[in-house]
Amino acid sequence: MSRPTRPSRAWETFAVVVVKPLSRLLVKRDWRKGDRIPRTGGVIIAANHLSWTDPVLLSHFLYNNGRWPVILAKSGLFKVPLLGRAVTALLAIPVERGSSEAARSLRLSAERLGDGCAILFYPEGTCTRDPDLWPMVGKTGAARLALESGAPVIPVAHWGAQELLPYGEKRPRLFPRKTFRVSVGPPVDLSKYMGKPAHADVLRDATADIMAAITAQLAELRGERAPATPYDPAGR
Repeated sequence: MSRPTRPSRAWETFAVVVVKPLSRLLVKRDWRKGDRIPRTGGVIIAANHLSWTDPVLLSHFLYNNGRWPVILAKSGLFKVPLLGRAVTALLAIPVERGSSEAARSLRLSAERLGDGCAILFYPEGTCTRDPDLWPMVGKTGAARLALESGAPVIPVAHWGAQELLPYGEKRPRLFPRKTFRVSVGPPVDLSKYMGKPAHADVLRDATADIMAAITAQLAELRGERAPATPYDPAGR
């Protein structure tokens, strides 16, 4: 039987058997508003990025809320023996950075959205460099994908993965056991951009709306006020 939105049953079972017990072992859960995630149809899950562990922890959250997460992963992972076969079988999409093939990941994402998949997208493109770990200025890929496909964008914020494995470190901090918090916002309203040419200004403004929605959920999770202006690593 065709499963366009999920891996084969064998690979899905393998991933679930590995990821769910590992996630439960590593972190406690504080999951909020998972009912805001559409259970069917193509959807872009736009999340902040804090740690190399958060794709796995977010995948557990999305799976428990009825969606198989299609993750955009660095192309180098696909070249690693065994691991490359696994990420391919689990429907991950390779991201070629700094090359003429960079747009290929968006084309593949659009195809997966057409199949009804849930794409886990990190608009920042990398773990945040903001000193206080707020979301940075986003890149425009998620906005372009949303405007071209018409797929809804669901903002998801999380907090706690950075305590388990801070960015740049290789050894996790297992004790005391950390809490992984997640909050889902309502779909981002991008209606004012629909039908407009995908000029740079339109994409930047739509991206800013997506990042603002993620940041609002994170401020609620943290119980803090977010900065008025997001951190821009390019210094603009």
